[in-house]
Amino acid sequence: MSFIEEYTKFIFLEDKPEKADVIFLPGSEEGMLAVRAAELWKAGYAPVILPSGKYAKWTGTFTGDPAFETEWAYFHHILREQGVPEACIWREDQATFTYENALRSREVADAAGLSVRSALLCCQAYHARRASLYYQVCFPEARILVCPVVTKDVSKENWYRTERGIDLVLTEMKHCGTQFGQILREAAGLVSVPDA
Repeated sequence: MSFIEEYTKFIFLEDKPEKADVIFLPGSEEGMLAVRAAELWKAGYAPVILPSGKYAKWTGTFTGDPAFETEWAYFHHILREQGVPEACIWREDQATFTYENALRSREVADAAGLSVRSALLCCQAYHARRASLYYQVCFPEARILVCPVVTKDVSKENWYRTERGIDLVLTEMKHCGTQFGQILREAAGLVSVPDA
């Protein structure tokens, strides 16, 4: 089943963590992403963590822990619980989709005067390729290293064995075509940027 191997290699990126300028944390309701980011910060891989996210555009509200109104607030709470100091947690709480997470994170980094040469990206494992590409588009001068977290019980070892895994991975494949096609057209001045 070599086609499964090809899909797996494309979607499930994973790099060995290295020293970086920042840890990016794109929006999600999956708290384990913040736990992983805190582990990397505590291990000394980067001085700051930049969580990004308001809520998913298609829901119009944060659907995770009801105690929090935004993805950023949820991640911030977990990071603080994990021992990350306030000063090391930057804020981006307006993004409502992955490409916007990357765009707004770029704005925050630029406003802080941070020149990002390398970054760690804590994202869901099945979302690794698309998240990585978006952050690479917005930080073309940086080396983006993916430090994924298995969520929803969908991993590179098992995604093709369940309806949920197949749907999530094939949806990511679809988005990598349609949404990046839109980014390329935007760069050529042909259409607006993606909104999902």
